[in-house]
Amino acid sequence: MSGNEAIALGAYEAGVAVASGYPGTPSTEIMEYLSAYDSVYTEWAPNEKVGLEVAIGASFAGGRALATMKHVGLNVAADPLFTASYTGGKGGIVVLTADDPDMHSSQNEQDNRNYALAAKIPMLEPSDPAEAKEFLKRAFELGEELDTPILLRITTRIAHVKGVVQQGEVVPPAERPDLEKHPEKFVMLPAMARKRRVVVEERMTRCKEIAESADFNVIEDGDRKRGFITSGVSYLYVKEAFPEAAVLKLGMCWPLPEKKIREFAASVEELFVVEELDPFLETQLKAMGLNCHGKDLIPAIGELNTAVVRKSIDPERAPKDLYEPVPLPPRPPNMCAGCPHRGIFFTLSRMKNVFVSGDIGCYTLGFLPPLSALDSTVCMGASIPMAHGMVKAMGEGSHNRVVSVIGDSTFVHSGITGLINSVYNGSAATLIILDNRITAMTGQQPNPSSGSTIKGEAAQELDLVALCQACGVKHVQVLDPHDVPECRKVIKAEVERDEMSVIIAQAPCVLLPELKLRKPVSYYTNIDNCVGCTSCIRLGCPAISWTVFAEGEAEARGYKKSQKGYSRIDEVLCNDCGQCASLCKFHAITRGEPTR
Repeated sequence: MSGNEAIALGAYEAGVAVASGYPGTPSTEIMEYLSAYDSVYTEWAPNEKVGLEVAIGASFAGGRALATMKHVGLNVAADPLFTASYTGGKGGIVVLTADDPDMHSSQNEQDNRNYALAAKIPMLEPSDPAEAKEFLKRAFELGEELDTPILLRITTRIAHVKGVVQQGEVVPPAERPDLEKHPEKFVMLPAMARKRRVVVEERMTRCKEIAESADFNVIEDGDRKRGFITSGVSYLYVKEAFPEAAVLKLGMCWPLPEKKIREFAASVEELFVVEELDPFLETQLKAMGLNCHGKDLIPAIGELNTAVVRKSIDPERAPKDLYEPVPLPPRPPNMCAGCPHRGIFFTLSRMKNVFVSGDIGCYTLGFLPPLSALDSTVCMGASIPMAHGMVKAMGEGSHNRVVSVIGDSTFVHSGITGLINSVYNGSAATLIILDNRITAMTGQQPNPSSGSTIKGEAAQELDLVALCQACGVKHVQVLDPHDVPECRKVIKAEVERDEMSVIIAQAPCVLLPELKLRKPVSYYTNIDNCVGCTSCIRLGCPAISWTVFAEGEAEARGYKKSQKGYSRIDEVLCNDCGQCASLCKFHAITRGEPTR
């Protein structure tokens, strides 16, 4: 099973009572797999901060709790994480963070091992799916022994790699306890927090002692000419690149077993630290006064692999074909055929003097040609306050306009406070909420505007119109984004307002199961009416292609000599959205009968 599936199994076997998280590659599947176990309460939270706070509350009530998120999600959850280090809990709390070296699906490449150091909590890092399952179970035991949250750090390769995993015994969730109050521990007023601060330092001292003898950290004997200290997936690369070498494998990466590290360092002639991203381990070793190679040889950017490790440390003996990249044809990402976001971005791409402040979601693909409609993307929720900042910086009377674009899930995640700020401080930006009723980019997870839970049960559906009005927005419009002329009309009118306005572009994602099961009616091009204006081509729809006339073919077919070709619609790919037909002024695109 995959690492994510193994972690879900580990949570089930550990008797987790409550699990909460927010979708984010590469961690998403953990919650999806875990939701299949009836004994575990699982939920998608609006964001990672809420998810961790739910887990902390479950722990205060005596249950074991898991919070899952990708690496940037821990930035959002940092506030409760740092204080939970002081409070501890009653049941164990494990915070699963999934880093994304090489940014396969992320806007930055941060190393969340630094959070364990800063928050003063222990951290475990597995190197394969089997360890991922066992480390999660052990994390609950360790956390309850030390009365602390535990950070379990994985990376993309651990999350998605497949491995053999043995099922273990299942610990039943704790019986419902009587709610006990511990204000001296759970109420972090300054007077209590100062006392808990001392407890945190005492706990870390105990944890350092545990790290020395814990079987998380293992010395593997071998050739002592070279010794490697490593952790996580990097351990596998070291074993493949230098199978004969001595290795200190660190499963507990914080706090470090200093005595064991010194013992190992003294036993080898040359010491290497192999780790992805930051020189986290290397910095600690050098602070111990140990001489070692690390980022002077190993890249600090992107993923490692066996070839990179071998080439970095022993380039003369590395086989040449070990690190020759396999060329792949370019496959640029694109929004799906029939995606409701396309009409909005086509409209925005045709507007002059408009800055489009983008956000995180599949709609970020609106940046790519031929739409090229996004001018900024920073982090989840940033589009709205950034637009407000631009408006205020340009001042009154500017001929430029600012539009922020955000998805429904991202708006709930971290956009609402930005909207409140914009209204409160008198912004004149326009917000477009792309409401496709789902968290699409990470794999069709439900969110508060979807009307269903992670288990598929009916839930209260968030009313985005009422929410925006409650935030103080006077002008809220709902439109069908597939009607491109209407999009143009509404957006053009709203950007001219001198106060905050909201447009909700409401249409379901074409990948929703109920839409995938239907039989769409394909559109087709009436070649006799097509004048080759390319308006439909500029939509960038994968279902629409351009056929170029051969020399003399245009005249032979009765077209103008200047016409270069005509558009064609692939009836297999067409999803019956009608955006192309709404654009065509020459009525060359017609809706046909069901073709599949």
